[in-house]
Amino acid sequence: MKIIPELEKVIQIVLNKMEIGGGVNVSFEHPADSQHGDWSTNIALTLFKQQNKFSSPRALADSMSEEIKKSLPNFVSKVEVAGPGFINFYLSEHYLMSEMVVLLENRAQLKDQQNTGKKAIVEFSSPNIAKPFTIGHLRSSIIGWSLANLLEETGYEVFRDNHLGDWGTQFGKQIYALKHLGGGSLEKNIEKLSKSDNPVKDLVALYVEFHKVAEEKPEMEDEARAIFKKLEDGDDEMRQLWQKCIDWSFVEFNRIYDLLNISFTENNGRGYGESYFEDKMDVVVSELESKAKNTKGISYVTGNNGAKLVNFSEESKLPPLMILKSDGATLYATRDLATDKWRLSKYGSDILIINEVGAEQSLYFQQIYALEKALGWVKDGQRVHVGHGMYRFKEGKMSTRKGNVIWLEDVLNEAKSKAAGLASDKKVLSEEEIEKVAFGALKWSDLKRSARLDVAFDWDEIMTMQGNSGPYLQYTYVRCQSILNKAQNLDTTKYSDLLVNLKSYSRNTQRENLTPAEIDLLRNLSTYFEVVEKSAREYAPHHLATYLFGLAQTFNQFYGNTQVIGGAEEVEKFRLALVATTSLVLKRGLHLLGIEVVEKM
Repeated sequence: MKIIPELEKVIQIVLNKMEIGGGVNVSFEHPADSQHGDWSTNIALTLFKQQNKFSSPRALADSMSEEIKKSLPNFVSKVEVAGPGFINFYLSEHYLMSEMVVLLENRAQLKDQQNTGKKAIVEFSSPNIAKPFTIGHLRSSIIGWSLANLLEETGYEVFRDNHLGDWGTQFGKQIYALKHLGGGSLEKNIEKLSKSDNPVKDLVALYVEFHKVAEEKPEMEDEARAIFKKLEDGDDEMRQLWQKCIDWSFVEFNRIYDLLNISFTENNGRGYGESYFEDKMDVVVSELESKAKNTKGISYVTGNNGAKLVNFSEESKLPPLMILKSDGATLYATRDLATDKWRLSKYGSDILIINEVGAEQSLYFQQIYALEKALGWVKDGQRVHVGHGMYRFKEGKMSTRKGNVIWLEDVLNEAKSKAAGLASDKKVLSEEEIEKVAFGALKWSDLKRSARLDVAFDWDEIMTMQGNSGPYLQYTYVRCQSILNKAQNLDTTKYSDLLVNLKSYSRNTQRENLTPAEIDLLRNLSTYFEVVEKSAREYAPHHLATYLFGLAQTFNQFYGNTQVIGGAEEVEKFRLALVATTSLVLKRGLHLLGIEVVEKM
């Protein structure tokens, strides 16, 4: 049941009856303290100045409350006025338990999928070929993966695309280095890379060497640009060397994605890199040339140096966007426009396209989206940039050119080492379980905060068993499972016995017969689906992470104050149902964030 629309309807009826504030927007929120109800509205405080019938917001709220009680929905057990004029609603224990029945029956999977039939592309990770897969790529990979999961949970058909940086002038430099640097011939460099366990590191070493040597020999930059022009023109040798760079890079990429349990659906799992669209850019340029002159808000012009630019209207306050360089070479913008035009033709014109890319690219994506909208390709809300902040280290900003990078594989190995230290002597974690704890901790450390915030990398915060951390969430799940395993004759595959008891208990139990810890846990569980939908709607996994942490805290308080096993049979089964539902929600919620649970810690 959708609580808020029903409560809004009741409020509007009351406002119309009282002849105040008809049609006004009514907002609701969860009170921080469950003693103040499950939902609260400040509508009386908002409308007080617009009327002259009542002496204070509290008096208005009291009068509204009396009218609300006359048409109270059956899922609300009580309405109270608090403070200066807040109207608080208490959901009935029967409603809260019915929500737990739905969670338990459906294993915490969302069945009422409001986006069924819609399609979405989530473009994420997108490392550059022949460059290191660094800790910086972790953010896009795990945020994008969780976004795709959340959209799927709400009904979207999701296409997971890895828009690899496999095209551009850097490949002129890389190929030049392959042919002329590295202390050997092209043949020796190829032989070394082909035998390397991590060929990307060797490619990076060549790339760094190129920039060091080019400081003394700047003419190398011109030679590299000439090589890339040959690559664009289809030169066989350049194409072969470029393809080798791609294949070498995927030796590392696939290893990293396997460790993170991340995969892609498009182009046989590799994703559509920039190079896929090299023969699709002329169409975009032609459309700009023909349409721009008659399209409001943009113009297509030749710059002073011969480059082709899109100028936007003064009202947009957007700077010009370069489409072609003066020598006719393409840029990111050319390739991204070609990518989106192709996507719209392949997947359908109504598809949602999400770019999970660093927040520093915000202005660039504003330009791309504004241009696509002006050309009539997309509508408002169809193109979304989910930007992430930077990882911050004591070492400062990373730079591939200078060779100052933190390799993601090194971070993953360090996380595994620290995770192994969390195991006690009596319960040693397996290698697979260590990886789940280690990588879950890294993912949680990122996803628990808004994507746009920078992350200060702190091992002590990441790997703690206390507070807002991945291991704490996983340990709470383990605690749930431990309780369930101690229960006799409990079918954990179906929970059918618990469901039968729960439905009966709901009919025969009043709220005053429940403990505060039970009510808090019921209340928390009842909002799970609401949070999943909000996280997907706002493209914000951190909402779900915040919820799961709160659920874990609420459960641990319940566990510390409640005897679950023992006592009256129906009470025991009800409390086991609370534990089982919490377990399912933690497991499913963490799964949506790309984090796996473990069975022991």
